[in-house]
Amino acid sequence: MNHESPELTLDLGAFSLTFNLSTVLMLVITAVVVFLIAFIATRNLKLKPTGMQNFMEWVMDFVKGIIKSNMDWKTGGRFHILGITLIMFIAVANLLGLPFSGIVINDQLWWKSPTADPTVTLTLASMVTVLATWYGIKLQGSKHYFGTFFQPMSFMFPLKIIEEFANTLTLGLRLYGNIYAGEILLGLLAGLAGSGVVGFVGAIIPTMAWQGFSIFIGFIQAFIFTMLTMVYLSHKVSADH
Repeated sequence: MNHESPELTLDLGAFSLTFNLSTVLMLVITAVVVFLIAFIATRNLKLKPTGMQNFMEWVMDFVKGIIKSNMDWKTGGRFHILGITLIMFIAVANLLGLPFSGIVINDQLWWKSPTADPTVTLTLASMVTVLATWYGIKLQGSKHYFGTFFQPMSFMFPLKIIEEFANTLTLGLRLYGNIYAGEILLGLLAGLAGSGVVGFVGAIIPTMAWQGFSIFIGFIQAFIFTMLTMVYLSHKVSADH
């Protein structure tokens, strides 16, 4: 399991940038898969949806339900596309590492779920925090928004700042921890299966069981991330929060 990550470092003089090529590759594949699902589901729309169109409309209704459970639709409707994008992107990203988990070339791990990288999940969480802050200022006004940091008492300001950072960390690390732990166990089972005939036979049932559980966890974590995103947005844009 101690495989290196393929990296590319760009020297820009005063500083350098290092890219994890495996993570970049998997993010591109995730984006392509989500785009293909959306394209196939919407290329031939019918009044009576079937197949992929029916699936896409179910996703849209599901996300709409998440939004309406946290805020009124007049305010939350603007976040519908965001919710659909998040839940589909994260679900695909979570599941992408399962079919070919642990593909190693020259002792470098190339195939994994991109959400098994904390950089990816914390970036997603940071984007949610920035977006929630921007909409909070836009819809509530800067005076009202920044005033909430001092309510109910002025000494609450440091605690509110800590809360902002804590929300970002927990949102990103929760997703990363669940997906990374699942892939670690799958890697260990794959190593057991490759140790010999006895190991292969002994690893079949646990691997199948954990694959099924990982699929369940992948969908659940996509739902939780999207739900918490809408909760955070609701707290920023709703007048009663």
